[in-house]
Amino acid sequence: MAAKKKKKIEIKDLQGFKKLKDVLPLLADLRDVGCGRDSAGNRELFFDQYVTLVLFELMNPLLDSMRGLQQAVGLEKVADTLGVGRFSLGSFSESVRVFEPELLKQVIEQLAKRLHPTGHDPRLAEIKHILTAVDGTVLNAMSTIASAWCASYSDGTSKYAWRLHAHFDILHMSPTEVELTDNRCSGKSDEKNVLRKKLQSDHCYIMDRWFGQFKLLNDINAIASSYVCRMKENSVFEVIDERPVSEAAAQAGVLRDVVVRMGLSSKPADRPDHPIRLIVLKATPHEKRGGRRGKTAGPGNKGTIVISTNLLEVSAEVIALVYEYRWTVEVFFRFLKQLLGCRHLLSTKREGIEIQMYCAVIVCLLINLWTKAKPTKRTLEMAAFYQMGLASEDEMKRHIEGLQKTKA
Repeated sequence: MAAKKKKKIEIKDLQGFKKLKDVLPLLADLRDVGCGRDSAGNRELFFDQYVTLVLFELMNPLLDSMRGLQQAVGLEKVADTLGVGRFSLGSFSESVRVFEPELLKQVIEQLAKRLHPTGHDPRLAEIKHILTAVDGTVLNAMSTIASAWCASYSDGTSKYAWRLHAHFDILHMSPTEVELTDNRCSGKSDEKNVLRKKLQSDHCYIMDRWFGQFKLLNDINAIASSYVCRMKENSVFEVIDERPVSEAAAQAGVLRDVVVRMGLSSKPADRPDHPIRLIVLKATPHEKRGGRRGKTAGPGNKGTIVISTNLLEVSAEVIALVYEYRWTVEVFFRFLKQLLGCRHLLSTKREGIEIQMYCAVIVCLLINLWTKAKPTKRTLEMAAFYQMGLASEDEMKRHIEGLQKTKA
């Protein structure tokens, strides 16, 4: 049976592309990047145009390939709005080699300054630092990419992949920092080392168990920042101060609140250099989910979760609440992979993958700026329907108004 021919893309199928005009001025400085050796003026596709095309593809569910993107830009109205004309597939594929993806962080920083706070639990005001969830996720890639690292898992499987490291601003529900590395869990690619390079003062870093390294906690404490980090259940410590558990804390699942000394069996240079507070939370026992081929991905919990922090004066129930927000970065990763289509790579070159990841973050920031509220899965679905012409502009506006009422 002959393959079904794809429907030709028409302008009515791409109703949401005008929104990109909000970010195009921020891309202007990228125009000359990679043009140093183009003395003959033969360059067909410039960096700012390439980024515009990637943003356009991410925001339009109908576009799932370079050919679809090429066809859409052939439409006069799209080309005029985006400032990008016809391009060859070869030019799109090869041009990334001379681009500098890191420059997109400047665009992310500029957009982040405009973000609108979203609805959140008012008790978080007790934390004076910028609440930042930190984590990494594996981006599966084609096994033919030589520069991707073949990671071996505990269940005997292996996979070529990249790892995306992200910082997620809890107050604004938006990513503020991303970095792409190979998928090795050691050296420069270790999530702890990636975070160590990006530490800033006045931040409260919310982290899972992998980040529970005393040296890292010392580094965070030394720059006048704070942390809320899960530790192993069998962590060994010496109690300095056993604190009573208030009724509010008990209702939040707090079983124990203690200030301790840890790392007593470690070398002096590897021990914590400040008092650590441990909050023990009641949890439903379970094995860690996410395993491959029916297996688990590692240890879960046996009925408790142990949280470490250097926030000695914050209510125990608020510490428990802060840790709950760590899952927002997991939701972002799911959104990134599933709803923005980042399971499909427009380029298999490292530079192209980095550009696509940074562009996905830019789209997240734009959604915050457009809605002025915490986006939900329904928001992304509605945006997709709008871009495909299945939802009207009035219906999109009503959805956004509903988000803002919920925030209020």
